[in-house]
Parts: sequence; C-alpha cells; structure tokens
Amino acid sequence: MKIWTIANQKGGVGKTTTTVTLGGILAKRGYNVLLVDMDPHASLSYYFGIDSEELSSSIYDIFINPYELTDDKVLDCLCSSKLDSLFILPSTMALATLDRSLGNQAGMGLVLKKALQKISTQFDYVLIDCPPVLGVLMVNALAACQKVVVPVQTEFLALKGLDRMMHTLKIMGKTLSREFDTTIVPTMFDRRINAAIAAQKQLMQDYKEQIWKGMIPVDTRFRDASQQQAPASVVYPKARGVFAYEKLLNVLDSD
Repeated sequence: MKIWTIANQKGGVGKTTTTVTLGGILAKRGYNVLLVDMDPHASLSYYFGIDSEELSSSIYDIFINPYELTDDKVLDCLCSSKLDSLFILPSTMALATLDRSLGNQAGMGLVLKKALQKISTQFDYVLIDCPPVLGVLMVNALAACQKVVVPVQTEFLALKGLDRMMHTLKIMGKTLSREFDTTIVPTMFDRRINAAIAAQKQLMQDYKEQIWKGMIPVDTRFRDASQQQAPASVVYPKARGVFAYEKLLNVLDSD
C-alpha cells in the first residue's frame, strides 16, 4: 500500500483538488484507493457530498479510540463514492479539538499510521488531504506516509508559505529520523499572467531538486467537477488540468 500525503501550510493552493484528481485517476486505472480527509473544514468530504456531521462515525472516532482499533472499526468509518474502487475516510469539525484534548498524549502522532496498517490489504493507494496548520493532524499525516506532495500556487505569496512548509518537513524529518520524499507541484498556473511565469521560474530556481518540472494549469473543469461530486478525471477526462495530473501521477508513481 502506497501512502501519499498532500500538504502545505498555506490554504487555497490546490491540496484537495490534487488529492481528489490523483485519487480519481488511480481509481480509473483499476486501483483500490482511499482518500483521507484530515482537515476539520472537511472540504474533501463535502466534495463527495458527505456531511460528516450527520455520520455515525468518522476519522475523529479513530483518534478518540486509538487503542481499540480493529480493521472492522476502521472500515466502518469509510464512505463510498461514485467510483466502486474509491473510498473516503471523512473528516468532522471535532478534529479541530484534538490538539487541545489529545495533542500532548504519548503516541498521538502515530494514530493514523496504525489505523491504516489495519486495512493495508484493502487498498493499493492512500492519499491524505492535510489541514494548512502544523499540529497533531499534520504530524499524523506526515508520519503515516512514504511520499509528500506539496501543491503550491504560482504566485509570490504562496512561495512564502512554501518556505514554511519545507522548514516544517525538515524539522519533522529530524523528529522521525527520516528524510521525506517530497515533490513540489506548481498549481493554478496561468501562462497569460507574468506574475505566474515569474513565480514558476523562482520555484524552479529555489527548489530544482524537488520540483516537478510540469505545472497544473488553471482549469474551470475542476470547479465544475466538484458540483457533480466526482473527480474531474471521471466527468471531464479530456480536460487539460486532468491531463496535467496524469503526467504528474506518472512521475510520482515511477519512484
């Protein structure tokens, strides 16, 4: 089972779009895929029409009962999607309380990793959508994964957020005694805008070892797909944004 975490400490850079689109492409390629929503805002859950506040169980239940986990209890928290092989582990607003209530307890940084190990035979890929805040949720997402994907909007304010994220990965790497396999993904690129071109050049210059050489273009089909509660790769398979994510996936999956 391959586990990828999609993370950035800046919001609005395309984390959820990246998670959903890559997950949709993998599912269409015949893999069993789990998307994990670690953000209390639950954007990924709502994308698929899931109102986790109305569910009997969510990822929150995994965190408040970490020592009683079985594979059945984890599977009971999952929701289906319009694709037979694509499932969602939904979020809830209650996740926002975890740092205060559980953040100092020993072992809380490894809850998600242990939960995913319980269902490792059920899925080929797990993609984790992170909140834009460094706390127990992001720590869990990073501790659980083999690869980190960092979407960054091609504008200069987003580059500052990227600096913080890369610093966080360095600190977390020391704590976990590992180096993160990290791929930076330029998103929302508009070749008509000089500032976007300049930001892309700056990214290539500053992070030449970690940056994906392509870019995800601005594409209204992503927004249209969210209204249909399905990945753009399913409802708009020929969209240019989907084509870009397919190229990105080929690179991520070749490692």
